[in-house]
Amino acid sequence: MVNWFSRTGKRAEVPRLRPRSETEPATKVDLAELTPDLLTFLGKAAYLQLTIFENLGRAMAVAPTTEAKEVLSRVAALSLAKHHGLTAEIRRHGEEPGAVMEPFTRSIDDFQRVTQGGDWFEELLACHITAGFLDDFFVHLAAGLPTDYAGRVTTVLRADSGAELLADELRREIEADDKLDSRLAMWGRRLVGDTMLVARATLAPSANSVSDEARIEPVFTELIAAHTRRMDGLGLTA
Repeated sequence: MVNWFSRTGKRAEVPRLRPRSETEPATKVDLAELTPDLLTFLGKAAYLQLTIFENLGRAMAVAPTTEAKEVLSRVAALSLAKHHGLTAEIRRHGEEPGAVMEPFTRSIDDFQRVTQGGDWFEELLACHITAGFLDDFFVHLAAGLPTDYAGRVTTVLRADSGAELLADELRREIEADDKLDSRLAMWGRRLVGDTMLVARATLAPSANSVSDEARIEPVFTELIAAHTRRMDGLGLTA
């Protein structure tokens, strides 16, 4: 079993999770008991969406064509809408978004730096992979929020993120350059490790690390499977 709470270091290796047989009963995927308090959840989720928006803006600034810039502008608008949806929930709770997000800016800014691509192609893949993984993760985690918030927050996070627009753009670039796929496949493996770290840091562990690990493993198995499908959809090896 992968130990999600005792791992240290700045780089996460993608874990080798044991395959589940067809006869093994499905495990209910649930992180509700490890969900942090409402404002911690909203502060981290809102600042991550703002970071994704910034990343898309940076990718848009160096996009090679006007068409690509237009595509990225639409995706960025969707990410900003999620950010605004989450900050609206912070205000609903009677707090100011800036103050609630501030405690988490340093760690998330560090995450942004280590996942910044070396060129436009890597930037584009980083936007696609990190946003998809984190949206999926926070949807699972939202199950533990107070009932009157959980439904609204889940609706915000499940809104269209423009993933297919990014995937289409990436596929076009990969098809046009037969040397790009191996480089992006390697970059994707690095991205998922760092993204798992920032997700893991959001969990609120209980006093029972054994039960925590048992609860976390199937969730991250599902998240990594979704990441693999994203990579497969681009013709890249996860």
